[in-house]
Amino acid sequence: MYYAEGATQSEIAKVFGVSRSLISKYLSKARELGIVEIKIHDGSNHPLMNIEARIEKKYGLREVICVPNLGNGPDLENIGEYASKYLLRILKDGQIVGVSSGTTLLSVAKQMPANLNYSSTTFVPIVGGMGDERVDIHANVLVSMFAEKLKANYKLLHAPVMADSKKDKELFMTQTSIQSIFNLAEKADIILVGIGGSPKHSTITRSELGKKYRQYFNELDAVGDICYKFIDENGSAPLNIWNDKIISFNIEKLKEIPFVIGVAAGLEKVDAIKAVLKGKLINVLITDEKTAEML
Repeated sequence: MYYAEGATQSEIAKVFGVSRSLISKYLSKARELGIVEIKIHDGSNHPLMNIEARIEKKYGLREVICVPNLGNGPDLENIGEYASKYLLRILKDGQIVGVSSGTTLLSVAKQMPANLNYSSTTFVPIVGGMGDERVDIHANVLVSMFAEKLKANYKLLHAPVMADSKKDKELFMTQTSIQSIFNLAEKADIILVGIGGSPKHSTITRSELGKKYRQYFNELDAVGDICYKFIDENGSAPLNIWNDKIISFNIEKLKEIPFVIGVAAGLEKVDAIKAVLKGKLINVLITDEKTAEML
């Protein structure tokens, strides 16, 4: 709990019903006996450690993973590999993992090693599906991919990402099958999300609206999206005709989840990532070197 999950000594003491000083004693004993070993690596072996630490401090993040740029643009395969390794580092069998959608998260799922055994873990989608376009990036597809790789369980969300109207969205959200998925997601130990850019750069606006997206948004108020809710520069989801119709996890509840891992890179997403960080919607960021420098 202390080293792998980041719990404090006081939090651990409360769980086990003992004093904090006893927990401190056990931790010291573990190091003396060699149960725990601490190694400090030369920063030259990981030259991006400094920028990771600066971003963690600036935005109050739990952890930042910075992926080296090997070419001009984001290397989704490399980012996916780093993100999959991080997820395995913190994942414990029996946990609930919420998954959003998108091309970046598809890369994470593809890079996840196969034939691991997390038979008591459950993956749950936290956004609806986008019609027939890019079915491979839908949350339902991604949770099934993660579950297959890890021999885990998964749930499906049978709902579109966008209802025809606010009233239709509210009706969808009253359905028992849909409520049960979002209720389960609220109990998640880990949530994995992508971060989308402004409407003109967004996959979902191209899919759902085409060139009509300008009728929905004031560009100054929509810097990016998370869980398909478009947010302003402060990380808040303003009430508008788009957000009113989106069927997805309540982004304010992301702040209650122990680990919310945002995986995103690209200069067109910098403003969106800044907004997500300002709004405290994630506490772990996995990005690339060039994006990190802009942040």
